[in-house]
Amino acid sequence: MGFARTCSVALLGVDGVVVEVQADLEAGVAAFTLVGLPDKSLSESRDRVRAAIVNSGETWPQKKLTVGLSPASVPKGGSGFDLAVACAVLAANDRVDPRDIADLMMIGELGLDGRVRPVRGVLPAVLAAADAGYRHVVVPERTVAEASLVPGVSVLGVRSLRQLIALLNDELAPEEDEEPADGRPDPMLAGLTLPGVGHGTGLADTGTPDLAEVAGQGAARTALEVAAAGGHHIYLKGPPGAGKTMLAERLPGLLPPLTRQEAVEVTAVHSVAGILPPGRHMVEQPPYCAPHHSATMQSLVGGGNAMPRPGAVSLSHKGVLFLDEAPEFSGQALDALRQPLESGHVVIARAAGVVRLPARFLLVLAANPCPCGRYGSPGGMCDCTPSMIRRYQGRLSGPLLDRVDLRVDVEAVSRSELIGGVGSAETTAVVASRVREARERAAARYTDTPWRLNSQVPGHELRTRWAVAPGALRSAERDMERGLLTARGLDRVLRVAWTVADLAGRDRPAGVDMERALELRTGVRRGMAVATGDQR
Repeated sequence: MGFARTCSVALLGVDGVVVEVQADLEAGVAAFTLVGLPDKSLSESRDRVRAAIVNSGETWPQKKLTVGLSPASVPKGGSGFDLAVACAVLAANDRVDPRDIADLMMIGELGLDGRVRPVRGVLPAVLAAADAGYRHVVVPERTVAEASLVPGVSVLGVRSLRQLIALLNDELAPEEDEEPADGRPDPMLAGLTLPGVGHGTGLADTGTPDLAEVAGQGAARTALEVAAAGGHHIYLKGPPGAGKTMLAERLPGLLPPLTRQEAVEVTAVHSVAGILPPGRHMVEQPPYCAPHHSATMQSLVGGGNAMPRPGAVSLSHKGVLFLDEAPEFSGQALDALRQPLESGHVVIARAAGVVRLPARFLLVLAANPCPCGRYGSPGGMCDCTPSMIRRYQGRLSGPLLDRVDLRVDVEAVSRSELIGGVGSAETTAVVASRVREARERAAARYTDTPWRLNSQVPGHELRTRWAVAPGALRSAERDMERGLLTARGLDRVLRVAWTVADLAGRDRPAGVDMERALELRTGVRRGMAVATGDQR
């Protein structure tokens, strides 16, 4: 009788659970039993592992073989357990020393020829291994760079099962074929990336567009700067062709690069989702996700038949989620955004388990004023009836819009702005520098607190710990008494006012900052903000 064990990782969303892979050989009729709540793809590993071992020149044990995945109550799926199962079987058959693999963490899929193929989710799997105290990890060679992002872990990359067996037995490792040199796609990378990688799915494959390319739109550009500086959600409403999409696409360029911790969080989500391009092992810039308005609720917040997969809100974590033609999205999908907007994460419950996915994103909504898009335009050519306009605008629910700090009317660009203003607008680099300074000022203020952006600070804390200038709240209090502001709305106006003050270099919001914040919140121009809003 032979027994051996090693370890692998089961992913539940972007969180990993260490799984002990045990192999037991007993006398009896030759059979291969896999237990421990495996899914379909994991159950098929029995055939992959058997073929990989035989084609690697090893002997398959002609005994009763039982492979257990512990803890048995945790759902397990995917082909990333293949390498651990194969090594446990070989160790139980005395081909390798069981002591050499007992403390190894193994992640990788096996081809029928014994090659080790890369899998998605290597980074969160190695993070889970490190948290559990494992310091030695074996991964496919193509994912070594991704696994090496975790500090304190020794990563061994292998190309084939034959190579790993030789290394474990201190033998000369055999030479393996290199990647194709004739320009053909490498089939070994097929499992790393899902179709649809590119602009709008979380990672942009084009250069960052410049804000200077946007003609006119002074109010919208100001709102965009405030949104980037304080992490405030924004709603852009205007006729087709006014520049709403152009503004949204330039918002990620105003955000500062991700910190090391943020980059690891974002990369982990993208690795699990399969949108991390080969050769790009870390996401260092804020992601941009722009799903089509036909997207379902599951594709926005995450979901799936078995264990939930990350949705658009998680793919845009620490970046921008842009919903163009927002009223065309289903009401169920839009209202599902309310919880992640408040908490910064989304919790999805399924029969197979509960998954918590990160979702700290900056939301940009864009909409036309009516179904035809010409309501309120100077030409007055709108054919929509008042009831059609009300129904169209009512598709964005009040509770959702109450969570959006900035609301801006994007008017059509005039001929003089389009032609005469060429080269006069500020570039992304100039605005981004002001955003960075404002964020640094806010971070210094919130030292020794769990917050770094004004949009993250609870309203109670702003009202009690960081007071505004005397009399600055007068207009906001008056709007609240009239029913123009809710309690949540007042808190959000306070947050925006702090961001406006940070951009202006003031220590605390003055009356002019509150007026500008109210203007950005309600869309109603205020006399004080118009007269003195540009003074810094």
